[in-house]
Amino acid sequence: MKIDVEKWWKDFIFRRQDVSKDTEISEAQFVDMLNGELKKDKAAFKKSMEDCFSVIFDVMDTNRDRSISEDEFVIAVKAYGHENIALDTKFFKAFNPDKDGLVPVNIIVQSMVDFVISDDANEKGLVNVIKEVLESGF
Repeated sequence: MKIDVEKWWKDFIFRRQDVSKDTEISEAQFVDMLNGELKKDKAAFKKSMEDCFSVIFDVMDTNRDRSISEDEFVIAVKAYGHENIALDTKFFKAFNPDKDGLVPVNIIVQSMVDFVISDDANEKGLVNVIKEVLESGF
């Protein structure tokens, strides 16, 4: 799991920069970098986001069943510093868990990618729910 997190950090946050040095990147620089990549090549950016979210949710999928349970989700987002259980649970339930309380990793990944690349700020459905949850303090 440590290797997955390190790969995610290097490949998707620092965007393949040498992280062995004491490198800092501001939030504005990060957002500008992502916007530039999206504008340059939307298809390549989408693939990069699919890879990024796949790594994140592979780390969350602690039992490696290719599905995320509410417990896995809540524990993982708590590890990322989000401790509002009610909001975390609302976020998870937005993915419409099946009768066993699971959401396939590919559904979550695709939903997050759709959210990131959406051009419509008023888009309905899961993209809008993700936006609402994130804006409410997640």
